[in-house]
Amino acid sequence: MPVPPVSKRHDKMILTQPQLEQSTNVEPIRKICCIGAGYVGGPTMAMIAKQCPDIEVKVVDINADRIAQWNSDELPVYEPGLDEVVSESRGRNLHFSTDVDQAIADAQMIFISVNTPTKHFGVGAGRAANLEFIEKCARKIAEVAQGHKIVVEKSTLPVRTAEAVKAILAGASSGATFDVLSNPEFLAEGTAVEDLVAPDRVLIGGESKAAVDALVDVYAHWVPREKLLTTNLWSSELSKLTANAFLAQRVSSINSISALCEATEADVDEVAMAIGMDSRIGPKFLKSSVGFGGSCFQKDILNLVYLCEYFGLPEVAEYWEQVVKMNDYQKTRFVRRIVRTLFNTVSDKKIGIWGFAFKKDTNDTRESAAIYICRDLLHERAKISIYDPRVDAEQIRRDLADVMRNGDSELSAASEKLLNENVEIVTDIHEASKDAHGIAVLTEWDEFKDADFERIHNEMKKPAFIFDGRNILKNLPLADIGFIYQGIGFSR
Repeated sequence: MPVPPVSKRHDKMILTQPQLEQSTNVEPIRKICCIGAGYVGGPTMAMIAKQCPDIEVKVVDINADRIAQWNSDELPVYEPGLDEVVSESRGRNLHFSTDVDQAIADAQMIFISVNTPTKHFGVGAGRAANLEFIEKCARKIAEVAQGHKIVVEKSTLPVRTAEAVKAILAGASSGATFDVLSNPEFLAEGTAVEDLVAPDRVLIGGESKAAVDALVDVYAHWVPREKLLTTNLWSSELSKLTANAFLAQRVSSINSISALCEATEADVDEVAMAIGMDSRIGPKFLKSSVGFGGSCFQKDILNLVYLCEYFGLPEVAEYWEQVVKMNDYQKTRFVRRIVRTLFNTVSDKKIGIWGFAFKKDTNDTRESAAIYICRDLLHERAKISIYDPRVDAEQIRRDLADVMRNGDSELSAASEKLLNENVEIVTDIHEASKDAHGIAVLTEWDEFKDADFERIHNEMKKPAFIFDGRNILKNLPLADIGFIYQGIGFSR
């Protein structure tokens, strides 16, 4: 269960786990360890090291290849500006290592920043968060730690996960003591460095004021005090899930209206502008597209759905689950439109796929709409030619193989044949588009707007179609060149 056991008395939750000793006096933090060198841990720790040269920061991971990349000129995470941040501090007070035990032993403060994917097995499959890696981290900390440690949840976690972490740490045989804090990340991939330099807020939840203040003092090296928000543990954990759910809800809401706009000859961008000027609504996250992706939105909503079901709130669960269903509908609708427009069949037709990352300025493909659109096109026997400027071919093939597996996690012979014969991964958009019947724009990379569309049109099959899942080519004179253009949420 992702939610720790609780008992109820007088309609109030009574914790059943042992409580940890809370510190009343914490020395200024001079040594930090982060377990997990992924999209959150690496950039966050690099920024802390940059802004706090008096603090030694170690990022550790059992994945030796990933650590080697962090120590090279080719970082495993692409974010604009991240190379410069890492280069400034690496070797000075920022270190990447596979020596997890030593880093834990040396640190005063330990961040847990490992993956918490949606479970695909057992209780809560398809909804609940898999906390396997969180638990393993907590057990490793309990095994290795000496003295007093502040343990900080950085991963996105279901509310009350801290109780499970605390229960494990309470069993430490070494006599070590711990404070547990929640410090969820609110980074948007593609703008993570900007978000770290000037965050909207930094949320820190905890029960020990001394421990909370110690983490506040770290961030206060560069974040204004008024943006350092302190709460209790449970509010902090739930705030992250809720923030992502609200943002995803806005995307699904405007995407639902995009279907109506296409049916009524309205323009979804004009509708979004009109309602976004209402100060009560605002313009952010009202950009219609082929669907949201990334590591957080779908996972966190499904986690929220599971928590609501677990606590006996089926109506609330059903409400939030609809956000995910609408996102799936938007992707399915996009593929159906391609098939219908291409004379009701894409079998043996080449479709150029522009973009595979879930958004521009990142190499992250988790839950990217492109994965599912490519899958559905392959099921229609289309031949797809994929180009993305930052996602490597190995990652693309791995994602497509994963999504083509059946319920037993096996790749059928038919699916393997499709992947081998109908998928091509190329190095530029001209290669992806040559001899194509249509182009599907699935990531909003800026370079796509500057393409040589005259050349592309000349090299495509006629009639030449562009299906713009991001509406980034909407204002270009593509019809004058000879393209038949279709975007999201308007009709021409």
